[in-house]
Amino acid sequence: MKYISTRGGMQPVTYSEALLEGLAPDGGLAVPETLPTVSPDQIESWRPLSYPELATEVLSLFATDIAREDLKRMCHAAYSADKFVADAIVPLTPIDEGMSLVGLSEGPTLAFKDMAMQFLGQAMEYALRKRGSVLNIVGATSGDTGSAAEYALRGKDGISVFMLSPQGRMSDFQRAQMYSLTDDNIHNIAIDGVFDDCQNLLKAVSGDLAFKREHHLGTVNSINLGRISAQVVYYFWAWLRSSDQLDASARETHRVSFTVPSGNFGNILSGHYAKSMGLPIHRLVLAANENNVLDEFFRTGIYRPRGADRTYATSSPSMDISKASNLERFIFDLLGRDSQRLAAAWRTLDESGELDLSAEQPRFAAQFGLQSGTSTHADRVATIRSVHESSGVVIDPHTADGVKVAREHAEAGVTMLVLETAKPTKFPDIVGEAIGEAAPLPDHLAGLLELSQHVTEMDNDATQLRDFISRHAVTQA
Repeated sequence: MKYISTRGGMQPVTYSEALLEGLAPDGGLAVPETLPTVSPDQIESWRPLSYPELATEVLSLFATDIAREDLKRMCHAAYSADKFVADAIVPLTPIDEGMSLVGLSEGPTLAFKDMAMQFLGQAMEYALRKRGSVLNIVGATSGDTGSAAEYALRGKDGISVFMLSPQGRMSDFQRAQMYSLTDDNIHNIAIDGVFDDCQNLLKAVSGDLAFKREHHLGTVNSINLGRISAQVVYYFWAWLRSSDQLDASARETHRVSFTVPSGNFGNILSGHYAKSMGLPIHRLVLAANENNVLDEFFRTGIYRPRGADRTYATSSPSMDISKASNLERFIFDLLGRDSQRLAAAWRTLDESGELDLSAEQPRFAAQFGLQSGTSTHADRVATIRSVHESSGVVIDPHTADGVKVAREHAEAGVTMLVLETAKPTKFPDIVGEAIGEAAPLPDHLAGLLELSQHVTEMDNDATQLRDFISRHAVTQA
């Protein structure tokens, strides 16, 4: 299995090389030359496996350059009991008739990003050790990617992390998780701007090929292929768990849809890949907040990214994104995996500020099973309250966006699985507004908000960022 760029300007590389490369040299994103496929019998044979065992099977289809025993060791280290609270790693929790939450927030930072980051930390350290090299990771976070990456990579040999976050745009808990770390290889940088400004800075330094090579830059944002592939695993896991109690004949007609809260289109892209590989997903439903560029795109076929002045600060802040990097990978598939058509489309987007694919819009649902919807602050409050009243379960605001949109797309006879985004304890204000009290902090995180915080504030300036990286980059293994 080799990987190419969506824009056609990268020679095929291995999985390990794609992990360390991050953004492709031509500005595109790494994608498989051909997606692996699985048969219904193969999927069924995975039913008895534990989560680390399933991860080994699924990721072995992508990471063909990694010896199976090494991959098995990494998956068991990533998804171990000392990192994930739930015995199942990813539990399913019913909340409505025919609707369950997929529990992706059982890891060390209480967010779904741990599911990919814990594996990525293992895989990157392995790849660097094999190469005898170092990696300086530049990331951008709207909330949870930063802490998940930093907790997965803190203290890792040959790796430093430079994490960009928007000043004043994360919850107190999210800031405390990141900024309280004191590891020498972790550097938090608060940018005067919004998440999209952070993401643009990341692309600016990664797109400077001379600087990238000189300082061994990589990324752990959802543009990193390792995150996308690791997230594919829990779609297979959740699909299998949703039918565990059915007999063999009922499983044959069992239908499952997924609703995914989405900002940068990485999480739902993994679902698109799982479906394309052969997992019989009925529908993939994207849930947006007020920054609903993606909902507009899937409803109309017209993609209009918004500027910082029109990116709202909402009560589901990790989705406050108006330019979704991973959409490029889906449009690559939509355009027949034709890199020339994709590159031309992105030139049009850069020049005009929008991309009109309305002629292709009917295919979104008909061919790819993709639908979408939008949720607001009032919707989030009402949904958190109604889920708590009906089931006793407390959900975070991003998951509430998902549940609200999932309810609008529920179908009789189809199980709806909503991907949980984070634990509600990370967002006390809106949870308190909805149910009258904030979710308590886990015992092991008591006192987090009182810890000293360490962060460098910086203008939205690529030159300043390059200078900071140059002065703090790790240079030798």
